[in-house]
Amino acid sequence: MPLYTADALVLRTYKLGESDRIVVFLTEDRGKKRGVAKGARRPKSKFVGALEPLTRVRVAYFEKERRELVGMNYAEPARSPLSARPEALGYVGYFAELLDEWAQDGDPNERLYRLGASLVDALAEGVSIEPLARYFEFWLLRLQGVYEERDQLSAGARAFLDTARCCSPFALGDVKVSRHTLHELEAAHRDLITLHLEKDLKSVRVLREMRR
Repeated sequence: MPLYTADALVLRTYKLGESDRIVVFLTEDRGKKRGVAKGARRPKSKFVGALEPLTRVRVAYFEKERRELVGMNYAEPARSPLSARPEALGYVGYFAELLDEWAQDGDPNERLYRLGASLVDALAEGVSIEPLARYFEFWLLRLQGVYEERDQLSAGARAFLDTARCCSPFALGDVKVSRHTLHELEAAHRDLITLHLEKDLKSVRVLREMRR
């Protein structure tokens, strides 16, 4: 039973039994995995602080043939957007759900992982969250080959996308974009996401509730 170590992003967790958790995490080199973190819900668990959504961790896990769930040995947190910006909880859940929906079990996707990791770093470093959300949606859809540019987008929206093609998320603080343009892109991206996933995301409803 081999032990694997990897850099990973925690996407979500579920309760299992009285004290364990199932953890969904995205690795850089082996795709999305689902593992059991034994004792993770205990107060003095070795997983404390490592299993929040979008936490970047160094994880070790055992994998058995023909077993869907891997056994998690440890997860050491490297960076968490929520530790720096607890107010971003709704968006963190949204980003994590998008990554979870598009990442494939056991299918390595280094570019998708790097997009998620750069998002975590940008969040932790205080990049404005609305432009960052539109940037992330744009690149996620492009990486999946489903981004469709629309002729009816305003000049401001097209200018933002042109900038997003060639800048890092950390440069978004220098990009001038109006709230109206961000709302326009949000609506266009949500339409594309819903079309290709064929469902609405739970986290979108949470964000709508938070804005009321």
